[in-house]
Amino acid sequence: MATTPIVDGASPPESTPTLSQASVVAAEVKALVTAGDRAAAHDRFNALVLLQQRRALRVAYQYLRDTADADEAVQDAFVKVFVHIEQYREGLPFEVWFTRILVNCCLDRLKSRSRQQRWLAAPSVDDETGARLVEQVASPMPSNEHRLLVRERWRQLAAAVAVLPDRQKQVFTLCHVDGRTPSEVAEATGMSPATVRVHLFRAIRKLRGMLGEGL
Repeated sequence: MATTPIVDGASPPESTPTLSQASVVAAEVKALVTAGDRAAAHDRFNALVLLQQRRALRVAYQYLRDTADADEAVQDAFVKVFVHIEQYREGLPFEVWFTRILVNCCLDRLKSRSRQQRWLAAPSVDDETGARLVEQVASPMPSNEHRLLVRERWRQLAAAVAVLPDRQKQVFTLCHVDGRTPSEVAEATGMSPATVRVHLFRAIRKLRGMLGEGL
């Protein structure tokens, strides 16, 4: 049986990382914008919104704790993504670039609020709506008992996360709500991976102190 010759000193080709569907679509949108076909770019961009909207709402709500503010922050982020899509670097995860933009939109909204004490307020109707949103994403058909347990646990966790220092709150949200790795959070926030891990460790330690080891 014939074998493929191996050249001395040659290394096997490295496998190309598989990009997410969102990254592929974002590259297509950029190509259409660069080509001047903005109508087609808008149409293709709708697919990108559908891919990212639920995740974006989940992250924005954890920052803002208000469904209306979260929705507006997400819409602002999508607008900025489309306007600046030519700055997206193909071959890199779109999610990291988009998360950086979304976090900045959320922080801008927080800075513009006249009543920062809303982070410390008791759960409101908006909190319950947000809890249902996260619950629906995580479990499409939960039982009534499961809904009650998830909602109560969500209230406890959201209230505890709300009083964390800003950096700890940001890192915990991106790692444990959005599911980002410390390296991805570092790229999205500008912090070093080591700093991200320190903030995450401190956040979890404080939350466990408030909520118990079941966190």
